[in-house]
Amino acid sequence: MRPDARPVVGLSVVVLGGTGFLGRHIGAAFAALGARVHPVARSLGHAPARDGTVIGMDLLEAEPGAIAELVRATGADVVVNAAGQVWHGTGEQMAAGNAVLVERLVAVLAELPGPPVRLVQLGSVHEYGAGAVDAPTGEDHVPTPVTAYGRSKLLGTRAVLRAAAERGVDGVVLRLANVIGAGVPEGSLFGRVAAHLGAAARAAARGEQVADLRLPPLSVARDLVDARDAAAAALAAATTPGAVVTGQVINVGRGEAISMSGLVRRMVSLSGLAVPVVEQPVGHGARSDVAWQRLDITSAERLLGWRPRRDLDDSLRDLLAGVMPPGHPPLGAAATTSDRVDPSR
Repeated sequence: MRPDARPVVGLSVVVLGGTGFLGRHIGAAFAALGARVHPVARSLGHAPARDGTVIGMDLLEAEPGAIAELVRATGADVVVNAAGQVWHGTGEQMAAGNAVLVERLVAVLAELPGPPVRLVQLGSVHEYGAGAVDAPTGEDHVPTPVTAYGRSKLLGTRAVLRAAAERGVDGVVLRLANVIGAGVPEGSLFGRVAAHLGAAARAAARGEQVADLRLPPLSVARDLVDARDAAAAALAAATTPGAVVTGQVINVGRGEAISMSGLVRRMVSLSGLAVPVVEQPVGHGARSDVAWQRLDITSAERLLGWRPRRDLDDSLRDLLAGVMPPGHPPLGAAATTSDRVDPSR
């Protein structure tokens, strides 16, 4: 974080989507530094925060007055929006969760009396669409998303920027690379691979044959960011002076395009399991998407004092540790130069 960042101790932080994958990491990062964290979830059936205090509210159904009362009652200094609809939702669900929800939220924040509440909106690299192979994608790149998810996230980003410019909302957007780490949901490629490897480990322990890992073609390259690094970026965005970040879009990633083929094979290697990886022809679950994404992350260091700190292998071990059965041998040692994932292929 920047030396002029405000202290985290005592901050009241509302985390929308606070029981989700990324919301849990963000809440933990703030709590570890002494903030008062208020996780909000649409359903209380999800995993609770460490102290069990989860606020149940469906922000798409709640009246604006109820949302405003939530912000007032918690004495919120910061709202982090980690809520939304991911890849497996319908186009209508994505539009509601990633755009309409944000529009409702900024409308409430714009009308609140008193000092403005900092809004940290979590955007997505998929708002950009395709990146150039010979250069990283900066925040000045004209967004041309090619998926319903990317289009809906871009609408959410634009709602925040518009509210900051026209209505005085103290909002900043973190445009996140693909997030990886402990607790990644099975709907993502990383979660799907981890779940298969966990099942394979249990099968091997019973003396059963290990099933092939069958995946769509893995010819794409993606920028990644560890969940803990993403949480650190949210913390930095919440505490950096408004004159620096309000109305900004800031890329958060590793600044590398990582081969998904190499990443999956590295996960298998770290697991210690002999699991064959079979890439199936197009049409077996492949989705329409871009082939290359790499973010320019220089603005994050300049504006937030943030840069990625976690090793990719550490992220993969965290992910695998959560799915392996008790008694599974320790996950693979640190990669040698020849063994580590090569970003170029």
